[in-house]
Amino acid sequence: MEHVFRVVPTGAAVGAEIEGVDLAAPVPDDVKAALRRAWADHMVLLVRGQRLTDEQLLEASGIFGPPHDSAARHYHLAAGHGVDDSFMVSRHPSITIISNLDASGKPVLDNGGLGSYEVVWHTDNSYVKVPPAGSMLYALEVPLNGGGDTSFNNQYLAYEELPEELKRAIEGSYQVHDSSRNSAGVLRPGVKLPTKPEEVEGPTHPLVRVHPVTGRRALYLGRRRVWPSNYIIGIPNADSERLLDRLWAHATQPKYAWTHQWKIGDLLLWDNRCCMHYRTEVDVAQRRLMHRTTIKGEPPIAPWGNAATA
Repeated sequence: MEHVFRVVPTGAAVGAEIEGVDLAAPVPDDVKAALRRAWADHMVLLVRGQRLTDEQLLEASGIFGPPHDSAARHYHLAAGHGVDDSFMVSRHPSITIISNLDASGKPVLDNGGLGSYEVVWHTDNSYVKVPPAGSMLYALEVPLNGGGDTSFNNQYLAYEELPEELKRAIEGSYQVHDSSRNSAGVLRPGVKLPTKPEEVEGPTHPLVRVHPVTGRRALYLGRRRVWPSNYIIGIPNADSERLLDRLWAHATQPKYAWTHQWKIGDLLLWDNRCCMHYRTEVDVAQRRLMHRTTIKGEPPIAPWGNAATA
């Protein structure tokens, strides 16, 4: 019996499940267009029960745009390490391995990457000049008793519901995005840890960005590390920290979020331009293995004109 394509919203502030699609098979053009519309409408898409090779995963990702090569891979190679030097770096430049496994395949707390740790709210690769539009994560192995749940939140709503005085406070503002540490807070190979804001390396992006497809405004906070890290340009550091504290507290309220509990064969796609994500810690005794692709984006579009310079 042929399955019928359906988009089933989660009922939360973000997300929808896609039914009736086998991404291991050729996807008709009308279904591809419907998937892109659903992504624009819901920001996060879930497709269950997939059985994909890496090549098929890249084909599925390509429905939404060309690949954005892994920024973490760039740092790894720039430091003089080869692909064979790391069990966490895929041989394919457009696929990132997300796991809690060590070099012998054993689950561990710390493997130099995300490991089994909790991963705080963040946006993928905001620390590069042209961040990816989206990320697609495919589950190969998941813990049997849970852990590693992933939450997403709606940064359109976060911006729209900002108190007016906060909207005024960030009008025309830009932020430097710290590139020194990865999602686990681990210092990248060949990078010096900043000791003051002036030493923070990374691109400058607006605190609010306009989505190129929907035209809607979204908060764009990226990620935040132990000080010194991201900071707002043009105001005293103490004022920057206080303003970022308020923005993060607002943006990560539970009312904006939806949480997914993984099963093998689940595939999730999310839009880094208008939502952030968070992961709970993983049972260190159980294996978790995912393959991730990222989708090429564009320089963040500010609603108030040309980008500032750091």
